[in-house]
Amino acid sequence: MISKSYANLLDLANGNFPAMEEPRRKMFSRTMTVPGVLTELDDDQARSVSSDAPSTVLADRLIVVANQLPIKAVRRVDDKTGEASWSFSWDENSLYKHIKDGLPEEMEVIYVGSLRAEIDPSEQDDVSQVLLERFKCVPAFLPPSVLDKYYHGFCKQHLWPLFHYRLPFSASLGGRFDRSLWEAYVSANKIFSQKVVEVINPDDDYVWIHDYHLMVVPTFLRRHFNRLRMGFFLHSPFPSSEIYRTLPVREEILKALLNVDLLGFHTFDYARHFLSCCSRMLGLEYQSKRGYIGLEYYGRTIGIKIMPSGIHVGQMESVLKQSDKQSRVHELEQEFQGKTVLLGVDDLDTFKGVNLKVLAMEHLLKSHRGWIGRAVLVQILNPARGKGRDVEEIEEEIRTSVLRINQELGNPNYTPIVLIDRPLTLAEKAAYYTISEAAIVTAVRDGMNLTPYEYVVCRQGISGSDSSNSPQKSMLVVSEFVGCSPSLSGAIRVNPWNVESTAEAMYEAISFSDFEKQMRHEKHYKYVSTHDVGYWSRSFFQDLERTCVDHFRRRCWGIGLGFGFRVVALDPMFRKLNTDAIMNAYVRAKNRAILLDYDGTIMPQSSINKRPSQEVISIINQLCNDPKNTVFVVSGRGKEDLAKWFSPCEKLGIAAEHGYFMRWQADKEWETHAQNASFGWMQMAEPVMKLYTEATDGSSIERKESALVWHFQDADQSFGSAQAKEMLDHLESVLANEPVVVKSGQHIVEVKPQGVTKGSVAEKIFASMFQNERRADFVLCVGDDRSDEDMFVMIGDSIKAGVILNKNNSSVFACTVGQKPSRAEYYLDDTVEVINMLENLGEISEDSANSDSGSSS
Repeated sequence: MISKSYANLLDLANGNFPAMEEPRRKMFSRTMTVPGVLTELDDDQARSVSSDAPSTVLADRLIVVANQLPIKAVRRVDDKTGEASWSFSWDENSLYKHIKDGLPEEMEVIYVGSLRAEIDPSEQDDVSQVLLERFKCVPAFLPPSVLDKYYHGFCKQHLWPLFHYRLPFSASLGGRFDRSLWEAYVSANKIFSQKVVEVINPDDDYVWIHDYHLMVVPTFLRRHFNRLRMGFFLHSPFPSSEIYRTLPVREEILKALLNVDLLGFHTFDYARHFLSCCSRMLGLEYQSKRGYIGLEYYGRTIGIKIMPSGIHVGQMESVLKQSDKQSRVHELEQEFQGKTVLLGVDDLDTFKGVNLKVLAMEHLLKSHRGWIGRAVLVQILNPARGKGRDVEEIEEEIRTSVLRINQELGNPNYTPIVLIDRPLTLAEKAAYYTISEAAIVTAVRDGMNLTPYEYVVCRQGISGSDSSNSPQKSMLVVSEFVGCSPSLSGAIRVNPWNVESTAEAMYEAISFSDFEKQMRHEKHYKYVSTHDVGYWSRSFFQDLERTCVDHFRRRCWGIGLGFGFRVVALDPMFRKLNTDAIMNAYVRAKNRAILLDYDGTIMPQSSINKRPSQEVISIINQLCNDPKNTVFVVSGRGKEDLAKWFSPCEKLGIAAEHGYFMRWQADKEWETHAQNASFGWMQMAEPVMKLYTEATDGSSIERKESALVWHFQDADQSFGSAQAKEMLDHLESVLANEPVVVKSGQHIVEVKPQGVTKGSVAEKIFASMFQNERRADFVLCVGDDRSDEDMFVMIGDSIKAGVILNKNNSSVFACTVGQKPSRAEYYLDDTVEVINMLENLGEISEDSANSDSGSSS
């Protein structure tokens, strides 16, 4: 029998999790006058998903959520008593610790994450209290069984390789997808989110989540707090859609990330890949406005931030001042006297390209033998973060290659490649940076890699010192597959897989003139010193504030199950059409105008047979037979199809091709938008469309009497969209002097005469009723796409003008289909609700007609 907790875990991993159990929430004041005293919030406030609880906090706070806290934990044993206790200190090397440098001084920063040390369950409460009081850190303790599967399992066996472009082609190469590891990942993310819930004040706090370890935390938090201001930054690469789409839980992770307000990436390439995945898998398209990129998702705009992180320059300079660093520099200068040092500092990882760097060094020495005895590659190998056969194999390859090269090209007084595989302090690394002529980064894929930044600062020296004021020099050879590469414009960029070209780049780096090295160094130092970690955090937080500025003005509610959960955000005036309200207004009205779009409104978009059903025909006739009603179908379809389909509805008005053709009733003639209009422009536009149709598989041209439409819904989404944008520019250029407009729509590009809109149709209908002394006192306008927005805008403008529609005496129901941003004030969920609403109105008209006939008899 499966335990309840494990059954819930399965539900979570399968995307069907129930509402989360509410953990007790803890809040502490800005200034802790009594260390460790916590104020408990009652459960009712903790369960306030709409964030309506009154704020108890005086200013904004930032909660930083990461896999690991910026804390060092050391177990110490008292020599006298033999008792063991924990000692904690800040980890100055942690990027997260320095996030506060870019924030306002008065802003409090709370950290949520795990510790690197394993804490016994009996000590966890005490440790939590100490960390909260002294460091404002909230530790998340993961059970060992979950931790191993979460971190070494799903994170390191699935996400890390995939995000670095390695696919599990076989069980022995990367391993097959293991759903139990995904379940552990979800479980761990839930634990992190619960720790956030314990300390958060949702109306006042910001949450900033970091990296691929916690990509589904946003969904857990958003389920609790619809209006929570939340950002996420990915510190690893994001792979192309062709790679990412192989992940079995691809949509779950994408949808979880879309629950944040701002998504950050190091480079545009990573952001572009994410946007491509959203387009191909979720059908979402991004928009760029005034320099900002945004994704529209159920009424919310998710901002996309592109900003490489930086280093803490002050910390590096303080390390440079340390006496042990300076003495170590002197020792290294003596050790490598008369030699040119090239430096590599990398984690022991399959993607760091250390083996390729070693081979490039060998090629450099063999191609330029004059450097044998003079050039040395010092390779520092940081301890591996992951584990497994892949890491063991790459380490063995590196050691074997280094041994072979040193034996072949070295001698007792010269070692071409010095391999350092012990942990080094930052001061020791700084000493190596200082004496190195060039830094070499040959990672085959890396999220950011801050090694070049640290190297440049160390080569500059201490600000204000005599050495830093004199011209300094440095050289960088950087893989083009590393996130820092675009920001280092003076670096020599290489494809690390091409060992020969990498070797030549390394040769150039040490052979350039001192002036060239100085110029490149100056360029790099100017960038690194101004784009530090504080600049990065400040820029991200400012964008997060800007993205969330309307959060508490909009109406929000959550919909969906499991990882399909999302928040719908709508204007406060936008609400669901109330059946009772419209029926009451319908009964009172004397002159009604009913305007209905066709596709997506009374005909489902997914329907293959586009002919209206007998039910729809019957309802339309009920409405049309009421003498108080003026009923129109306003569609982009051609007049022949609409006239044929609605032939049983003799009193129905039809506006075809967005209003270019209008017919008031079946026995009336068709009116055109413009008499004697010339369509010579079609001969100019159609060849252009044919050109793109031939080049775009899955596209087609629809020729109407008044318009040409290019459809690309069956083409590749990315290619079709790109072709549509190109075609739009092409057509606008070709037709610049013609009386037409070129518009893009949902998977279409349309060319039609100027002034032809559904809004002009609505205006004609209302004006005609007004002239016939039947000014509409009831208006129902229903549509589902962009073209229908013109009708909604026209209705709003007419109400403001107060001529053909009277605000005080008219009941107006402008209604869109689907919960989405619109100029309409009302919405119905789907075509079924539209038909049900029309049927109710039709029955009122029929009952009224029967009542009138009964009384007259």
